[in-house]
Amino acid sequence: MNDPFLNFKKSMKKNVFKDLSFTEERKARVNEAIQSKHSYSTLHSFNEKTVLSILESLQLEAKHGFDISTQLFQKEEHSFLHNEGQLYTLLHLLEKKEILTSMWREDKKFYALTAKGRKYLAAAFKKGYAKQPFLLKELLEEASL
Repeated sequence: MNDPFLNFKKSMKKNVFKDLSFTEERKARVNEAIQSKHSYSTLHSFNEKTVLSILESLQLEAKHGFDISTQLFQKEEHSFLHNEGQLYTLLHLLEKKEILTSMWREDKKFYALTAKGRKYLAAAFKKGYAKQPFLLKELLEEASL
């Protein structure tokens, strides 16, 4: 699906933000501030089925947030229907826990499972979590080993 703001973003980069740059030190401090606000307990506030659905959607290929959101909506998972920003919060938390990794392609951030994420998902299926709600805490602990 085409990004309707792609030309706008490119124009902003060329004109408005062309002289704006941040030092690596400033970028690191901003990242630290963001990461310190997201604690482990924040991850537990998300629905376990939602986390599993996201991981399943990334099982075969990397996807960007909009594709993940669309796939969740098609599965009638409406957790992020009125607050799509929470999906990105969850994706960043999973990335911080090294369950997901990300890469930029054509001005879009794509998410993919890491080896740890694949083990996490395999453990979920092996233990039958795909058929019933699973304990996110237990799986996160397994994934962090």
